[in-house]
Amino acid sequence: MTDWNEEVDVLVAGSGGGLAGAYTAAREGLSVAVVEATEKFGGTTSFSGGGGVWFPCNPVLRREGVDDTVEDALTYFRAVVGDRTPADLQETYIRNGAKVIEYLEQDDAFTFQMFPWPDYFGKAPKARLDGKRHIVPAPLKAAKLGELSESVRGPLATERHGDPQPDYLIGGRALVGRFLLGLSKFPDVALHLNTALVELVTEDGAVTGAIVERNGQRIAIRARKGVLLAAGGFEGNDELRQRYGVPGVARDTMGPWGNQGQAHVAGIAAGADTDLMDQAWWSPGLIHPDGRAAFALWFTGGIFVNQAGERFVNESAPYDRLGRDIIEHLGDGSVTLPYWMIYDDAEGVAPPIKASNVPMVEAERFIEAGLWKTADTLEGLAAEIGVPADALIATVARFNEFVTAGVDPDFGRGDEAYDRAFSNGEPPLAPIVRGPFHAAAFGISDLGTKGGLRTDTAARVLNEAGEPIPGLYAAGNTMAAVSGTVYPGGGNPIGASVLFSHLAALDMSTR
Repeated sequence: MTDWNEEVDVLVAGSGGGLAGAYTAAREGLSVAVVEATEKFGGTTSFSGGGGVWFPCNPVLRREGVDDTVEDALTYFRAVVGDRTPADLQETYIRNGAKVIEYLEQDDAFTFQMFPWPDYFGKAPKARLDGKRHIVPAPLKAAKLGELSESVRGPLATERHGDPQPDYLIGGRALVGRFLLGLSKFPDVALHLNTALVELVTEDGAVTGAIVERNGQRIAIRARKGVLLAAGGFEGNDELRQRYGVPGVARDTMGPWGNQGQAHVAGIAAGADTDLMDQAWWSPGLIHPDGRAAFALWFTGGIFVNQAGERFVNESAPYDRLGRDIIEHLGDGSVTLPYWMIYDDAEGVAPPIKASNVPMVEAERFIEAGLWKTADTLEGLAAEIGVPADALIATVARFNEFVTAGVDPDFGRGDEAYDRAFSNGEPPLAPIVRGPFHAAAFGISDLGTKGGLRTDTAARVLNEAGEPIPGLYAAGNTMAAVSGTVYPGGGNPIGASVLFSHLAALDMSTR
């Protein structure tokens, strides 16, 4: 028998989207303890620039008169995800997202607004090209959250560059802040920073609590109703990445340093089955002077070329699709790292990137690090980046012909709504004609791993026989993603994390 040091109804490991589970449990009258391994709340969610959720037909969208239907959204989601994940799990996600927003909006701590963001597979049946399946949390004034605001992770400019904290929490930080604000209304909630999950405690096949480590001391916490593992992915752990075959390295992830996979390891030790363990949420990564490749999007120009000086991809594709294409080319050797963005001087020496996520530092630092190259001619630029000059010249000439025609027959840049989202609906084709010419080094980044513990529609963790492990739940990137090997739309990762954390707490409240 375990000697328990503390006892609660619900123990939540992780403080990103998993806070939805903590909030729901508290609101349903349960006592809750949240354990966060790092010094800040928020996890990967807090690094999201939008903090959006992909919840079709939710109240925010209905108030805006959006004419979508749940059946259309389900048709789209099934078309892009296919049979890679259970149909009932997919349907649970599509049919219940709106209900979560209805639940949260009953509390004045939560305010959302529509933020149109096109679905990522624009040619799939029932894709929403106007982006009206996506909402974001409204900005939250830091002063309203009080001292807790200083405990919210991010933003990236602060984490990576030491910039001062802004007066407002926006994006994922606003979502985390709003959950913390909501939780502050309930007296029987304990929030613990610097408290890492070590292992789960099982009795007769059921999870009854967990061992956590706080200030070097191991503490046994009994969870009468259950344990929710929502502690992010294992993207920060190179050993686990290699074990499961996840491309890339921990240095280049966008996940916070604490995402080491401890919850995955604990869940597996307790008998959990896993899926999608070689998968992540991918993106191209601008390489910064600290050597790290970081998620970048919203390219207003430029083309990517490989070591042969040739284009190899649609540069304006949704970032996960683009990242997967790059990884495929890396796998067959047709692309090596770094690959280069080629652009002209229309916007100066900095690459035409409007959302670098990790803010760019002074151009001189990129140049000194050998990451940005410049030459008066394309031939000279080719020499700077080590590619054949004739190939680079021919590649740029061919692309410029596409710009004139307004169509990219090689890679379809501009064929889908997402491609055109950052160019006023026009094909995102900008000529490369004005010298001097530039090149910026790119790698591969990720927003976190997406493989994890298999669950049912109530977020109950399943064993290898497909049976629920009593008392154990998972959500977010600790759960095998409902979207399988694809990324259907912006706000899908956070949306799934929030929903399945919520459903886990509702299930625990009935135990």
